[in-house]
Amino acid sequence: MLASLALLAAAPVALPEGPALTAELVAADDRFFTAFFGTTCQPDVVRSLIADDFEMYHDKGGVVATNADQFMADYAKNCAARAAPDAWRSRRELVPESLIVNPVPGFGAIEDGDHRFYERQGDGKERLAGTAHFTQLWQKSESGWKLKRVFSFAHRAAP
Repeated sequence: MLASLALLAAAPVALPEGPALTAELVAADDRFFTAFFGTTCQPDVVRSLIADDFEMYHDKGGVVATNADQFMADYAKNCAARAAPDAWRSRRELVPESLIVNPVPGFGAIEDGDHRFYERQGDGKERLAGTAHFTQLWQKSESGWKLKRVFSFAHRAAP
């Protein structure tokens, strides 16, 4: 019985092809970053989009997380800090023309591209803070897309 369950868990998934795969990943990417950086915290949405063994690496922040629980604990702290009226708030924007999506047959996809980060203090005016490059490994399962690995690097301050 356990062997059968293990085989089911490891069963390859069918992936959409070409533009359909890209469209699905863009939607998952948007859902994740909107929930993560949004003005209201959405821990249920963020958690639903990351794998239990989620890992994130950042060229400025180092090893950000080695599992989902650690990542979510940091997210909760950031949410609490953003609740202050004069807190700094960020927004992430995908640079569409930079996006490259490659399938990982039977597993998911690798998303690679650039993003811009905007910030504002309190209700102040938003400004471009900087840009960076990212590579993300997504796993597709029956429950949808989940981020497994995130590499965020080549951060540059806005001119």
